[in-house]
Amino acid sequence: MEFGVVLQCDPPAARTVALAKKAEEHGFDNVWTFDSHLLWQEPYVIHSQILAQTRTIKVGPMVTNPATRDWTVTASTFATLNEMYGNRTVCGIGRGDSAVRVINGAPTTLKTLRESIHVIRELANSRPVDYKGATLQFPWSKGSQLEVWVAAYGPMALKLAGEVGDGFILQLADVDIAEWMIQTVRTAAANAGRDPMAIKFCVAAPMYIGSDLEHMRDQCRWFGGMVGNHVADIVAKYGTGSAVPQALTDYIAGREDYDYNEHGRAGNTHTLFVPDEIVDRFCVLGTAAQHIEKLEKLKALGATQFAGYLQHDNKEETLRVYGETVMPALREHVTAKA
Repeated sequence: MEFGVVLQCDPPAARTVALAKKAEEHGFDNVWTFDSHLLWQEPYVIHSQILAQTRTIKVGPMVTNPATRDWTVTASTFATLNEMYGNRTVCGIGRGDSAVRVINGAPTTLKTLRESIHVIRELANSRPVDYKGATLQFPWSKGSQLEVWVAAYGPMALKLAGEVGDGFILQLADVDIAEWMIQTVRTAAANAGRDPMAIKFCVAAPMYIGSDLEHMRDQCRWFGGMVGNHVADIVAKYGTGSAVPQALTDYIAGREDYDYNEHGRAGNTHTLFVPDEIVDRFCVLGTAAQHIEKLEKLKALGATQFAGYLQHDNKEETLRVYGETVMPALREHVTAKA
């Protein structure tokens, strides 16, 4: 199992870069960042600094979208970073959430998402692609390699992830929901003639090492609000009697108006509708042993990476304990330290 951290691009940018460097020092494999250009600083500028000041860690957005950035520009960014730093990027992409909603836009269609994935992947892998009636290719790009991982929740988006994604990003750590979603993606892959076991599965959720459960819940309750926006869209489209797991829809009934200006922030005042049970199910909280126990279950279901959000007040200690205890226990052929 691999491990990543998910960072917000809050100023100062030097702090984001420092956390990325600390993550690499503790043995993490990936650094992901939010991509919402009004709410936070520009991620790709910060990615360049992270790559310049680290040696092995991979970077990418969790997640970008096809609406706010031209697809060819996105591909060029990845290909350029790969040329500069050696194929250490990965593209997480979805239909769009805060980046589009905060400017009164809306998520793209799945058709648009599918097309954008193809264009970005071909160009950023130094290959030609047909786009808007022309065949395009970066003449300066040689040997660039980029995987595109699809973030999804609803049945049709999960199907798309299985059909075209190099990886699947699930932004919550509920074991029951993860089992349904991973199997749905694998089934779609198999039906499309792909090897379902070749798709990478990233479970992303807040990770907090500590013993004060009430405090940890309050620090991570924002995540239930963030995920709730996606779930509300799914419930509106498919209804509560659909194939979507009941656990994913139960808490939406109490959801109130959501303020995107507080999106993804600890202490978000618009997340009081999120009950403790949902926080516990969606996040990974507690002692190192409790983290290992939950991550072992996710690994057994097929999760190949866990990416922990660090939007709380215990960042450095959580990174340290993961590096010393949690990650060694989940890696192949490695025994956890006492």
